[in-house]
Amino acid sequence: MSCERIDRVAMLSVHTSPLEQPGTGDAGGMNVYVVEVARQLAKRDVAVEIFTRTTSADLPPTVELEPGVLVRHVTAGPYEGLGKDDLPGQLCAFAAGVMRTGAHHPEGYYDLVHSHYWLSGQVGWLAADRWQVPLVHTMHTMARVKNLHLAAGDTPEPSGREIGEVQVVEAADRLIANTLGERGELIDLYAADPDKVVVVPPGVDLDLFSPGDQRAARASVGLPDDAKVLLFVGRIQPLKGPEVLVQAAAELLARHPDWAGELVVAVLGGPSGSGLAHPEALAELASRLGVTPQVRFVPPVPRTELAQWYRAADLVAVPSYSESFGLVAVEAQACGTPVVAADVGGLPTAVGDAGLLVPGHDPATWADALEGLIVDEVARKALSRKAVDHAALFGWGRTTERLYEVYVEACRARNRGLDGPSPTGSLVGVPAAVTP
Repeated sequence: MSCERIDRVAMLSVHTSPLEQPGTGDAGGMNVYVVEVARQLAKRDVAVEIFTRTTSADLPPTVELEPGVLVRHVTAGPYEGLGKDDLPGQLCAFAAGVMRTGAHHPEGYYDLVHSHYWLSGQVGWLAADRWQVPLVHTMHTMARVKNLHLAAGDTPEPSGREIGEVQVVEAADRLIANTLGERGELIDLYAADPDKVVVVPPGVDLDLFSPGDQRAARASVGLPDDAKVLLFVGRIQPLKGPEVLVQAAAELLARHPDWAGELVVAVLGGPSGSGLAHPEALAELASRLGVTPQVRFVPPVPRTELAQWYRAADLVAVPSYSESFGLVAVEAQACGTPVVAADVGGLPTAVGDAGLLVPGHDPATWADALEGLIVDEVARKALSRKAVDHAALFGWGRTTERLYEVYVEACRARNRGLDGPSPTGSLVGVPAAVTP
């Protein structure tokens, strides 16, 4: 196997397609990650084939996302009606489909497998072993981390997932961690070999997400000029903590009854995960708290429109209980909108000193944080300026450049029969400004 360059990558995303709208079902930051990395690799003349499960009879076997990026739909179980928790039973079928595709090509056709999420890692383990190529794996979320930070009433991840994740950690030639904290979690909670764990932060589309005129943005999304706009973007489920923002909004109105006609809490996303069991729970909470007139539910929107929502907001709230990174935070900051985020997981890296981190999820504490920035326009504008500079550290081009370095080193290590550390060290890809 030549490691002078990587020409073709098999990328695995079993449970969610890069063609799906982020914010719906299980589609979220991982979908954005897969698409943007694939596009950036294609710009470097690296062909990418993304394998994902077929979820509709209308989907063609292959779709060209753009030149150099091919999405392959693999039949694994019924097209519809399967949730993410049902998919472990379909991994054999999915792996067979991937192997069948590989069998139509000559040996050495794929240079590397990059799997995303543990389900894909299980398939990637088999594919990489069959093709005798390196396996690079990105967790995105981890069961043991989520179970340590469950929201009230949320359902723990099953032990079967934990076992599967441990197996992928052991099998991978390289593990991509989004932050130094996640690297530590892989080592401490999963006994990952430190020499195999490389930190490469995700990125943001700095052309799409950029500062703009707030008044024009509000007009485009139907918000009044004089509103006080708090924005939540993400899948509606306990893990993401949208109820914290709604409760904090109720506290703000109790303190400032005169804000009743001005405050807008926009919740942009759709029910997902454990939130599907009771999709109206957040609306019912708003009703019980008496803030229904202030809460506006917006279904997921295309990313060009999402950028306008960020620009239209005064503040973006990210009250997650667990977050491996927090792409929403960086996207908002790239648009010049200050972020108030929970001090958990990768959010301290994503937000940096350009936003406000809130310890815990107490609604009164969140109301304090939001109130301070709503009232203090000078502080809000100062954070806005810092936010743009901070987000500029996280372009997808930089992310992909560093991922490519990891690919090459994984290939070289396999050829040497060694598992030595990357020549650039296990912190490759961490911008100096966000390295502790």
